[in-house]
Amino acid sequence: MKDSVGYALSGCDARAIDPYEQAVHAFRCLAGDPVALVDAALSASPELVMGHALRAWLYLLSTEAAAVEVARASLAAARALPHDRREGLHLLAIERLCAGRWHDAARVLEDLSAEWPLDALALQAGQQIDFFVGDSRMLRDRIARALPAWSPAVPGWHAVLGMYAFGLEETGDYASAERLGRRAVELEPRDAWAQHAVAHVLEMQERRDEGVDWMLGQSGWRDCGLLLVHNSWHLALHHLARGEADRALALYDGPVGAGSAAIELVDASSLLWRLELAGVDVGDRWGSLAARWAPHAGAGHYAFNDLHAAMAFARAGREDLLEAVREAQAEAAGRDDDNAGFTRDVGAPATEAFAAFARGDAARAVSLLRPIRSRAHRFGGSHAQRAVLDLTLLAAARRSPEHRALARALEAESSAMGDLRRGTLALRTSGTSRPSDARAASARADAA
Repeated sequence: MKDSVGYALSGCDARAIDPYEQAVHAFRCLAGDPVALVDAALSASPELVMGHALRAWLYLLSTEAAAVEVARASLAAARALPHDRREGLHLLAIERLCAGRWHDAARVLEDLSAEWPLDALALQAGQQIDFFVGDSRMLRDRIARALPAWSPAVPGWHAVLGMYAFGLEETGDYASAERLGRRAVELEPRDAWAQHAVAHVLEMQERRDEGVDWMLGQSGWRDCGLLLVHNSWHLALHHLARGEADRALALYDGPVGAGSAAIELVDASSLLWRLELAGVDVGDRWGSLAARWAPHAGAGHYAFNDLHAAMAFARAGREDLLEAVREAQAEAAGRDDDNAGFTRDVGAPATEAFAAFARGDAARAVSLLRPIRSRAHRFGGSHAQRAVLDLTLLAAARRSPEHRALARALEAESSAMGDLRRGTLALRTSGTSRPSDARAASARADAA
């Protein structure tokens, strides 16, 4: 039996094809319950190799340590069954990711997509890994390479547009990203990833009113579930930048703070931290968030998650849990896998920087954050997510008397980058700068 684009599905019978295709579509949209759907497909056809592969991807891409064993079980089940070369490459990529070889897994999927460009699952899993390792160029180019094979007549076209939109946004082509992302949502209003791509454009260009209108004007992502927390985080950032801290807090007390998966807790930590940087009293929210992060404290599975857990522990005064993160990072840094590099290069020093900032040692935070700014992409996330490092560095420099000149320089940098992304950068062509110019730049940076 073949799938909707004509690729063979080993071990699939007529009872399994519909729930399998529904599961793939749900994953493409980050909507509904793709795990339940793929389980239904496997119940109907236990020999469905790609059903086991999809189940493994759904767990692995959660970035949670506990999910790896589930994925390994699915991998073992699939490998015991007859499968073709395309399916075998999926299984090889899953094996590599289970072993912590994030970059190898991405490369295997890159090769798979070169031969079978209509395999949307391979494109999606590959782009998610690109995102987790901070490879912005491959976020774009992985999809670009497959585009010639796609057309509006191929099922899943909207998802390819949405994935390409996100890759274009992360590489700075905001106009194209917005155009394709909006088109993808027109084609499939439930496509939460495409919705999210446009949200990133509006965030990076600081188009706050449009950002609120875009998020509130689309209902599909709020009904999808799997990206509800993250898209709500984007909406909260726009409200916060407009000075509407009460609305940002309401979103935290609603969908953002209600998440339980690690990738959702990341958004909760990030939002609370940004609220406090803006001078907002968040009350006792850190304590309850730290309690939800507690089961992940000793994971050491993905450095980006560890940092955000440490934020909560540091602000909640949970030194015991913060120490558990440090111990897990020390162990992770000594392993022979990719997260060892993520942790050594960025995760561990960032954790110490945020812990120092939380205890009021601004100078220490500055000394730790400055060296890792240019390599922060190595531990994953988007530009918008990693901005919390720059915001914290600026706040620490402002609070550190010995770094006042650095604070002014960072304020000027922030203003210039904001103008550049908005397309409003205008350089002085004559005359000299005046003290008022620096004050104006500082005011613009504060407003941003």
